[in-house]
Amino acid sequence: MVSYSEDLRSAALSFHRFPRPGKLEIQATKPLANQRDLALAYSPGVAAACEEIVADPAEAASLTGRANLVAVVSNGTAVLGLGNIGPLAAKPVMEGKAVLFKKFAGIDVFDIEIAADTIERVVETVAALEPTFGGINLEDIKGPECFEIEEQLKARMKIPVFHDDQHGTAIIVAAAITNGLLLNGKTLADVKIVASGAGAAAIACLNLLVSMGAQRRNIWVCDIDGLVYEGRNTLMDKWKEAYAQKTDKRKLADVIAGADVFLGVSAGNVLKPEMVAQMADKPLVMALANPVPEIMPDEARKVRPDAMICTGRSDFPNQVNNVLCFPFIFRGALDVGATAINEDMKRAAVDAIARLAREPPSDAAVRFDSETQGFGPGSLIPSPFDPRLILRIAPAVAKAAMASGVATRPITNFDEYRGRLERFAFRSGLVMKPVFAKAKTQPVRVIYAEGEDMRVLRATQQVLEEQLARPILVGRPSVVETRIKRLGLAIKAGKDFDLINPEDDPRYRSYVQSYIDVAGRHGATPDVARTTIRTNATVIAALAVVRGEADAMLCGVEGSYMRHLRHVREIIGYVPGASDFAALSLMITSKGAYFIADTQVRPNPSAEELADIAAQAAVHVQRFNIKPKIAFVSHSDFGSYDTESSRKVRRATELFTERHPQIEADGEMQGDTALSGSVRQLILPHSRLTGVANVLILPNLDAANAAYQMIKVLGSGLQVGPILIGPARPAHILTPSVTARGILNMTAVAVVEAQERASRQPTLFG
Repeated sequence: MVSYSEDLRSAALSFHRFPRPGKLEIQATKPLANQRDLALAYSPGVAAACEEIVADPAEAASLTGRANLVAVVSNGTAVLGLGNIGPLAAKPVMEGKAVLFKKFAGIDVFDIEIAADTIERVVETVAALEPTFGGINLEDIKGPECFEIEEQLKARMKIPVFHDDQHGTAIIVAAAITNGLLLNGKTLADVKIVASGAGAAAIACLNLLVSMGAQRRNIWVCDIDGLVYEGRNTLMDKWKEAYAQKTDKRKLADVIAGADVFLGVSAGNVLKPEMVAQMADKPLVMALANPVPEIMPDEARKVRPDAMICTGRSDFPNQVNNVLCFPFIFRGALDVGATAINEDMKRAAVDAIARLAREPPSDAAVRFDSETQGFGPGSLIPSPFDPRLILRIAPAVAKAAMASGVATRPITNFDEYRGRLERFAFRSGLVMKPVFAKAKTQPVRVIYAEGEDMRVLRATQQVLEEQLARPILVGRPSVVETRIKRLGLAIKAGKDFDLINPEDDPRYRSYVQSYIDVAGRHGATPDVARTTIRTNATVIAALAVVRGEADAMLCGVEGSYMRHLRHVREIIGYVPGASDFAALSLMITSKGAYFIADTQVRPNPSAEELADIAAQAAVHVQRFNIKPKIAFVSHSDFGSYDTESSRKVRRATELFTERHPQIEADGEMQGDTALSGSVRQLILPHSRLTGVANVLILPNLDAANAAYQMIKVLGSGLQVGPILIGPARPAHILTPSVTARGILNMTAVAVVEAQERASRQPTLFG
């Protein structure tokens, strides 16, 4: 039985029961809103799709969901640590696997639990599913039958068949061993490997390691009956036999001495501390039994402080978790129409995972309370939540499939392919892509006020990798350097970014004078100025922009929004014609991208101000290569209410359309009218706005802020911004909840804005 607390059991049962049973649902990808939709989706229109597939079976990939559909299949004979619990009881696990496919790689899954307890019946059942699926993921089928089942299915089927318990584990193990040997200066061909466990996962791990260069003569395998040796006739099969050694040794304790790698895929506490003490210099201990590993990490380190340790648990570093690879291997295989997942594709995945672990970590993949990050003994493999996994593994697998001749739909442009994958890695990826592309054409200098913040430091690494800007950080050198090391980042002050030290900068006096010049009439006496320049990073950043030492600034990662806004207002000021600032927030949801204003600044803007906010918002929206469709939102639908608020919004609409008739805009209208073209047609068939509005101008701060906060929570919206409207120079104030990715996104926004201002390009609707 699996060990867990009663609290966890209760929470897990509640999680599966509410708000509706299970973890999966089926959603339509096409609308069925009217009779014509029904005629296209089903009879008679569906016949056209059927006829195309009859003429060319490959058309199934473009006319149906098959190319993105995987079956997770189990007969329930080896489920987790529960054993042979049968297919029905296995269903929660298979649903969970399906959720992981969808969450991490956007792959649709049907979980299929089959009442089949013989090799022949499993093979016949699964093989008959080939017309439905683009790939088969075998799961929780006991060994050694699982070997034969997979072997027969791979021979019969022309789609990928992948037993994740075998190969998923093997790929992660191989990546960890690759990096462990790199750190300790050993080679795979020379190391001694001792395995505890000879089931599906263990044998697959060893087979993959052998294909990568490990020598069979250096591999020693033990199972519940002891060492696998030549002549043993109990609990043997042809897969174990391949690793039988000619020896008189019989137990794990007899063969562990001098081992470079211990591979445990067996049972808790079988590896004793005295055994670890006998291992070779800088041993790699992979104690993967769950929930109790073969040896607890702290016990291993007591006798061998030089050991590198991996487990299968999430509460220790170096977790070997199959979710690191299986969604992304299938993503790459499906995207090229692979007929199999072969050894070349698996080795490509190993290499991609190992290489990613050696890159600086992503903020989405680490906990903020982590003390050590970056490649090393505690980080041999990436976190399962590293969003870059799909960007590294899927293209590597796709390329390997093409090179090995199993791809039926080869990818011709991998840059475009990686761009498409970004929608899984970063939800902002597709929306931000045009902005990133523009930013890269002419990188500018961006100064970050909170240069000591860990998110800013991670973002700085990413800005340099993306070649978006020359970063300037405000921060104390010793603090910045210490945190860069803690995060495992590969950036250096002076070389990769510039640093303004508020405690000791040669420009201190001139900055004080600059502050007095711009803020003297706002109460900045010389004494106040001297103190402020030593203590206020936002003031320093704003002055750097005004002085021409930076082209754009970002602040607000720490502290209140309005405090930062006050400094931007007094130092940078307004763009000509603007009377105040406003904030434009981009919300990216599953239904699209929506810009909302003003979410941060003006409590109750006038009609004139609303029209001005809309005009400046449209400028920013165009930078995303999005055609602005503006709705002035109210509680009233085109005169259905006559209140002070509705009249104000109506007047704002009139002012805007008079000044910018070429932009689609209308109002006043209610929220559902703005977001539904069909609803709007019923209310006002001749509206100046077509389709769905993507820019929502709300009547006041209460409405705008509440709207975007609710979308963020209820619609799982991802925020980009806030984008500050109206400053004389590019300056944006973030919020304390921003991530490193959010800072990266706003860097690109600021860079494009600075580029346009430098070239004095016409930006309004031209």
